[in-house]
Amino acid sequence: MYLLDTHALVWGVTAPAQLPARVRRILRAEQAKVSVVSYWELMLKKGRSNALVLDPAAWWECYVTRSSVEVLPIRVSHVDRLNTLAALHRDPFDRMLVAQALAEECTLVTADPTLFQYGVPAVWE
Repeated sequence: MYLLDTHALVWGVTAPAQLPARVRRILRAEQAKVSVVSYWELMLKKGRSNALVLDPAAWWECYVTRSSVEVLPIRVSHVDRLNTLAALHRDPFDRMLVAQALAEECTLVTADPTLFQYGVPAVWE
């Protein structure tokens, strides 16, 4: 199973043709889940110049909830795993996604090469 990081999720909806072929195949095969962490990130960045989505609630409802995409909640085991991660990346959302992928034994779909340093199975290209 695959876990999409926030950018992979948004780009999968807004610009799928720009994703690498392997990521598009994963999305077409419906082998990926998303994390509530991505929804949280979209909400907190709403209104900022770097916001990926202007109206996260409506966007999430349309592209995640109505599409029946599996949403991974934050579990105690994820927070425990987060506690073991080195401070290689400053973004708390990305760090939690790494922790979730490790705890759930998922492959993380991300374009962020810094996240690969955590030893999490990851794909992009």
